[in-house]
Amino acid sequence: LERKFILADAWGVLFWARTIAKVKYEIHYPLQDDENGIPFKHNINQRLDGRAIVAAKHMSMFEVAILVTHVPNYFFIIKRELLWIPIYGWAFKRIGLIGVNRKRGATNMHELAEKVTENIMKGMTLIIFPEGTRVTPNQRVKLKRGLLFLANSLKLPIMPVGVDTGLYWPKRGRTQPGTAQIYFEHELPSTATLDEINEAINRHSC
Repeated sequence: LERKFILADAWGVLFWARTIAKVKYEIHYPLQDDENGIPFKHNINQRLDGRAIVAAKHMSMFEVAILVTHVPNYFFIIKRELLWIPIYGWAFKRIGLIGVNRKRGATNMHELAEKVTENIMKGMTLIIFPEGTRVTPNQRVKLKRGLLFLANSLKLPIMPVGVDTGLYWPKRGRTQPGTAQIYFEHELPSTATLDEINEAINRHSC
């Protein structure tokens, strides 16, 4: 019920974007190249079932809504304060989102990895924004190392996702009509470097 509530809200955002703001989107998947590829659908090429960490570029709430509606059994690591939002915070917690206290200082990564592992073992997929904040078009920021710790601890590959949503739904300012592009890249191993991940999520981004 809670996941349906969040899903309906995300579809509402996409409907508003398409009908009012005239902002659409297209999703691109890499070609499957071996028997270990993860088919997403019968005729596309990625299945997202918790066997990879989805590491996405973050430019607006638009890609959040897209990922929520296209990645089944997703969960995020979010700041703890979001769990206090009436109704939404309750739903976030119920569907497995993990809150961290950023004001307390450095996150206990071992404790966080244990919580993430619990969700992964339930077949859930972690979506993480390694930049740690929304960025503007052409902006490059240093990625957070927490992604590497989780990938190495859980021995999970990393599926980079590039976006150009900031061109149409900017961090600040008004939306602009157009078609945003979402690119699911080929998986990187759990031992990938921050530079490799950064290159992948920015390969098609503005």
